[in-house]
Amino acid sequence: MTLALEIETRLREAFAPVSLEVLDESEQHRGHGGYSPDGSHFRVRMVAAALEGKSRVAKHRAVNAAVADLFPRIHALAIEV
Repeated sequence: MTLALEIETRLREAFAPVSLEVLDESEQHRGHGGYSPDGSHFRVRMVAAALEGKSRVAKHRAVNAAVADLFPRIHALAIEV
């Protein structure tokens, strides 16, 4: 399973989102620190009822908590919720 798919699976299980997009932007960072051809830079775009009414910081913390154990393999995670 790719790292992008692992992130997507975790977020689907944690939030049952109405929409979810996990983009692997690693190739844009080729030659930069933290780059991995297996995936290192990701962007998450998600709409989920579970996050409605929460502050931006609370939403980001919730997303980060759902994938926390994957952070040793993730160099960058941009979150749009």
